[in-house]
Amino acid sequence: MGATGSGKSRLSIDLATRFFPSEIINSDKIQVYRGLNITTNKIPMPDRRGVPHHLLGEVDPSIHPEFTPLHYRSAAADAISGVASRRKLPLLVGGSNSFIYSLLAKRFDPESDVFRPSKPDPVFPELRYNCCFLWVDVAMPVLNQYLDKRVDDMLELGMVEELAEYFALEGFRESDSTGRAGLRKAIGVPEFEPYFRRFGSTMRTEGNNWRRDPVGGSVYEEAIRAIKENTCELAKRQVGKIERLRSGGWDMRRVDATDAFRAAMGLDGSDSARASDIWERIVVEPSVKGVRRFLEE
Repeated sequence: MGATGSGKSRLSIDLATRFFPSEIINSDKIQVYRGLNITTNKIPMPDRRGVPHHLLGEVDPSIHPEFTPLHYRSAAADAISGVASRRKLPLLVGGSNSFIYSLLAKRFDPESDVFRPSKPDPVFPELRYNCCFLWVDVAMPVLNQYLDKRVDDMLELGMVEELAEYFALEGFRESDSTGRAGLRKAIGVPEFEPYFRRFGSTMRTEGNNWRRDPVGGSVYEEAIRAIKENTCELAKRQVGKIERLRSGGWDMRRVDATDAFRAAMGLDGSDSARASDIWERIVVEPSVKGVRRFLEE
């Protein structure tokens, strides 16, 4: 568990490839959908290092435009049963705490909302499964810096081109009052919709023309600013939801990855080798120790 960008996927691959024969079950409510791999920041195939992933890019948004927590509760339970039948350890990995709660709470009412900001429903403390919760946490100022850089990296990988293709195929909402479902909720889609609605999908992809157009450039830059801001806000909300579950009786093993992120971004003068050593020492080792203790018990 953890906020977006906190290193959950990296840790899960470390655990699955080096310590515990495992398969990974995605619990990100946007990444369950097929498409927009860069925009939704799905872990690339080479980075999965042969570890099977379930419910990652499997849901067709044209068939299931809104994959609800109740849908997830059933689908993820089936995935867990399949992993267990192969005598592997199921690792639930993702930042959508509404999905995590729907799956793991022994009693789940789809009409309840334990994360509502005002007068939330009570968290059900009993779980359907024996669980070892690893909460990968990063100090918010450091995480925000990393998230800003991650957006820049996604732009370099082709996020805007990917969104241009998406809008060319899927079109736009009829009006701003029309609700969003499925992939249309992904950060990046609503922020860039005004740009592509106004300028079409060719302006960015044909010679970076937006850079030479002061109007197009300002709309583009506003979309990037909004993506970065909304990503940081999402991270803050996700941490609040984890704290809500912990206060409701869920036993969280918090792993502080802040120093590893400082090192990875060069904030403390570290090189990549030292950053990897710090990640190993303060994130991987305590996580392995916690999981081993859990399995022994």
